[in-house]
Amino acid sequence: MTANDVMAELQKYGSESIKKIFTKHGAREPFFGVKVEHLKTLQKKIKRDKALSLELYATGNSDAMYLAGLVSDPMAMTKAELDTWAKGAYWYMLSCFTVPWTASESRYGRELALKWMKDKSEQIAAAGWATYGSLVAIKPDDELDMDEITGLLDTVEKTIHKSQNRVKACMNNFVIAVGSYVTPLLPLAKKTAKAMGKPEVDVGDTSCKISDAAAMIEKNEAMGRIGKKRKTAFC
Repeated sequence: MTANDVMAELQKYGSESIKKIFTKHGAREPFFGVKVEHLKTLQKKIKRDKALSLELYATGNSDAMYLAGLVSDPMAMTKAELDTWAKGAYWYMLSCFTVPWTASESRYGRELALKWMKDKSEQIAAAGWATYGSLVAIKPDDELDMDEITGLLDTVEKTIHKSQNRVKACMNNFVIAVGSYVTPLLPLAKKTAKAMGKPEVDVGDTSCKISDAAAMIEKNEAMGRIGKKRKTAFC
């Protein structure tokens, strides 16, 4: 499929009711309001196509940008391309999902996560924390830097409540990810979660809620999920 073909398909799937929901969450024009389930229908047709993914992301259309991540070829992405995506991710569906999923499966996940965390832009910094959260979920423990992650947990505990809105949300999810996927750091993640409490995050005029990290980790522990890595960062 060409980029024009995809855009035509996206327009067909567009929904005014979905547009209203996404707008409340931070999406802005241009976009059609396509459900993720319909994006995944297109993903099955396209499979992996790096060139197409870059074209779609460059449209600035939120639906196309999200689909770009689904059909991307992370290992073929360059640092410059991933940086461009991070800078273009203007709302959380892109900065906390599309970009981190793609970056974490690339050759530069850790490097870019650490870089983005320090960025002054709220969305880029959020992408950094979300990228590292995805990394711990898919990488074997022996490929992770435990000292580095320990330091990041300390950073979260000390700074989460004075961080930017979406950064707080992604920091919170990072703690949940460490506690759920990195068995050696479960005790420390639980300690961090209890110490920081549940952060206050403005989710706009929506019914969405931020997860309680301590409760989520305990739930996963009770269900025997601790340390069970994901096959892919993408959902």
